[in-house]
Amino acid sequence: ALAPRIIGMGVAMATLAALARILPGQKVLLVTVVISLLGGLVHGLGAKTAFPFGPFVYSVAAGPQFFNALAWPIPLIWIIAILNTRGVAKLMLRPWRKLRSYGFGLIGLTATLVMLFDLALEPFAAHANHYWRWLPTKFPVTWYDAPLVNFLGWLLTALLILVFTTPALTLKTSRARKSRVDYHPLVVWLLLLTLFATSAFRNQLWTAAGLCVLTGI
Repeated sequence: ALAPRIIGMGVAMATLAALARILPGQKVLLVTVVISLLGGLVHGLGAKTAFPFGPFVYSVAAGPQFFNALAWPIPLIWIIAILNTRGVAKLMLRPWRKLRSYGFGLIGLTATLVMLFDLALEPFAAHANHYWRWLPTKFPVTWYDAPLVNFLGWLLTALLILVFTTPALTLKTSRARKSRVDYHPLVVWLLLLTLFATSAFRNQLWTAAGLCVLTGI
């Protein structure tokens, strides 16, 4: 159970180091704090009230908790999810970066990719490694025990975080023209999907494995 948490810390540090090659250090620090605080606060609220993700409880495998409501790896997960999916979204939308609607499209696509990231993460974290346990709800349809409202919660939380972090993450026009295409987020994205897919195959979670493969494609 310790190895995935160590991997998560390494991925988060590598993500921030890659971002520091593009943005000034103070902006990287600001973005890190905002993502950690907002993602952590919403997840802490979710653990106490079941809103907006649905009812769940952390297990001992998740590690120490802040205020008995937030497992310490959760802010790292949000940093990894937001920054790398935004990088992937930028690559996908690069042909349309000069359109006026590009900024809104980038936010919307990033939030959608974050939701897909959670769809791949849930079987790995909750079903295979038992970091948290989902409690029954009145709605019978779930994704490996996770209620469907959980993924809407991730989508909305990602949108909230992006509203506050996009100004700091946006390069000035002159600097954006000089910047090279950054493939680091795509590499991280594909490696994480490979990790999730491998875990799904090992645990015979065939639908989850198929989702990871399709998402990577």
